Order: sequence, then C-alpha cells, then structure tokens
Amino acid sequence: MKIRFTVLLVCVLLQMAGVLSVRAQPPLTLGSPAAEGPNRARLTGVVVGTAVFYGVTLYFLKKAWYKKKVPFHRFNDNREWLQMDKVGHVATAYLFSRGGYELFRWSGVNERASVLTGGLLALLFQSTIEVYDGYSEGWGFSRGDMLANVTGAALFMGQQYAFNEQKVTMRFGWRKSIYAPYRPNLLGKTTGVQFLKDYNAQQYWLSLNLASTLPVGPSFPKWLNLAVGYSGSGMIGGHENPPIFDRDGREVKFERYRQFFLSPDADLSRIGPLNDSWRRFIGVAQFQKIAAPSLEWNRVKGLRVHPLLVGKE
Repeated sequence: MKIRFTVLLVCVLLQMAGVLSVRAQPPLTLGSPAAEGPNRARLTGVVVGTAVFYGVTLYFLKKAWYKKKVPFHRFNDNREWLQMDKVGHVATAYLFSRGGYELFRWSGVNERASVLTGGLLALLFQSTIEVYDGYSEGWGFSRGDMLANVTGAALFMGQQYAFNEQKVTMRFGWRKSIYAPYRPNLLGKTTGVQFLKDYNAQQYWLSLNLASTLPVGPSFPKWLNLAVGYSGSGMIGGHENPPIFDRDGREVKFERYRQFFLSPDADLSRIGPLNDSWRRFIGVAQFQKIAAPSLEWNRVKGLRVHPLLVGKE
C-alpha cells in the first residue's frame, strides 16, 4: 500500500526537479560522454531537491501510516497478497533507481557514478521505510521487502553497467476491481484509495525490447516490446479471505489465484526521429503499461484474451 503512495510522490518530485524536463538528456545514449563536468547549478538543485523529497515523503508516510511506535520487530509477510506487494517493491526500487540516475546524468555526473548513485538512493529510501515498518504497530521489518528492493535496484543497475541501456523495463497497469466494495476499509472506499490499496486491480509487467535483444534486421521496429505481466485476483485479505456475507446473510466466497499475461508493448523513447530531450522525458515518464491486446492464463479461468485492457474482475 505504501508503495503506490511513494510512486506517486516520486513522479511529482521528478517533474519538479527537472528529470521530466524537455531540456534533459536521452535514456538511449547512456554510454555517451557527459558534459565536461557536472553542471554545478543543476547538481546543487538535484541534491537539494532529493533531500527535500526524502524528508517530505518520509514525513507524510509517518503521518499517514506510522502513527503508533512500538519496539523494533520483524514481520514475515512473504505469503501475503500472492506476493503482489513484493513485486511492487521491485517496481518501485527500479523506478527510483532510474529516476535518480536520470537526475544525476542531467546534472552532468558521469555514467558510472550516476548509475551507482541512483541505485544507492533507491535502496536508502526503501530501507528507511523498512526501518519505519520495524517500529510500526501495523507492520514490521520485512526481509522479503528488502530482498525485493535490492532486486529492483539490481535490475536497473545491472543493465546499465552491462549494456548501457535498459533492454528490460518495468511497467505498471491498473483497472478497477470488483473486490474493494466487499472490504472497503481495507481495499479502499474511493477509486483514489483503491489505486493505492487494492492489489486485485494492479498488474506489473516486464517489458523486453526486441530489437536490442534479438538478431533482427535494421527494418525491424526499434520501439516494439514484448511484455510479460503478473497479477493476483480474488484477494480480500492478506493471507486468506475472511468470511463475508451479502445483504441476505449468505456467505460470499472468492477464490484467490494468480494471473499471468503476455502482451505487445512499445518503448516510446525509441521511436524516431526524436531529439535527446524527448527521449529522456519519455524514458522516465513511461511507467504505465500502454493499453494493448493481451493473453491471460490462470488456473481458475484458464486461457483468456483481452482485446485491449485487462478486464475488470
């Protein structure tokens, strides 16, 4: 739940700090030489902006979630929500790593230092939240969350160091689910709150760029991706669904199951001709999965085809 909130905040910060500015550098020329040295004005702004974001976000998280402090403790939540929360941690750490990288590259910092700084900033931010969880009555320090955080940062950093580009990117999808009305206090009463809390409504995607990975010819579209998605459905509780009843007193039961998707995708930052400014802007901003036909398989409903968006359920 906290992950969705922090993703929204980081996007706002990136816009304010200039990562999403049209004056920035392209994400596809990651191995190209930077300017002669860091731009001091930009670098100062980035450092100050990052510190402000770090402090403000933690302040709001503390006000919203960490109201009662208890002694530090651990909490094993690895089996909750069909691991959707863990995938969310991976995606958030990936997004933070890339955002931090783009900020420092925009400031003129060299490639390797920017990659390292972006990854470490993501881990610092996520680790601080985990420590907060450790002192929170409602949560606890989760080793599973920390492993997911490291995985997300490593996904970004490993590709940057190995390929000087992101052959695999992470995407996020959302559609309203039918389950929130059954437990609105947990899953959200309004659409905005459901966006943060209803894991049934979320999908996470790994989007592979085909032209940069496969031995295709020069006429093959450089922007074409193939995305593999994951979600969960039927969840009205973390570990299991509690008994619920309709207005007539009849028990309503939902079966919990995993969903797997396959869908075409597009890396819009690779569509040419685009200038360097637009490539960087699109590379950072394109976190939302583009609507496209998808093939789904799950053990309950078998194989299904979604013509455009993943259907509401």
